[in-house]
Amino acid sequence: MTRRDALSRVSLMLGGTIIGSEIFLYGCKPDTVQLSTVEFTPTNIAFLDEVGETILPTTASSPGAKAAEIGEFMKVIVTDCYEKQDQEIFLEGIGKLNEASNAKYSKDFMKLSAEEKTEFLTALDQEANEYNKTKENGAPNHYFSMMKQLTLWGYFSSEVGATQALRYVETPGRWEGCIPYEKGDKAWAI
Repeated sequence: MTRRDALSRVSLMLGGTIIGSEIFLYGCKPDTVQLSTVEFTPTNIAFLDEVGETILPTTASSPGAKAAEIGEFMKVIVTDCYEKQDQEIFLEGIGKLNEASNAKYSKDFMKLSAEEKTEFLTALDQEANEYNKTKENGAPNHYFSMMKQLTLWGYFSSEVGATQALRYVETPGRWEGCIPYEKGDKAWAI
């Protein structure tokens, strides 16, 4: 084989690879880009912080969901990751939660006492659980289930939740298969 033959064969292989990869990658590109139409106001974010703080309140041993800026976390996940239908349900849920609070207590959720908020969200959680048990496939999600799931996910994956609410070892030294557990110990972060 001559040098000229070797170069032409190598260029043919590389050219085929480049053309082939373009055709392969073309199938991975979305036809259209859908941008979220969901708009969160500072009031909505403060509202979600308060809902999160009621679900995971500040205790003597760890800060609550407000310290993890859970409202901002929910905003990012809902706008960037949720399908359009779930985005709409989530935003409508903020209004529904406030309406239900007004119907039960004659005041907005933000104006309720800590005990009233806990009582109200506990009842709403039971309602959401019943809805989720009986919902058919393809039925929309319950707005409070989404809020609660995002609160738990956002809090325990935040720096505050992982390092202060859970036991955290930044750089574990080795794997230990059997660690004594005392009742009341925190769960491990990693």
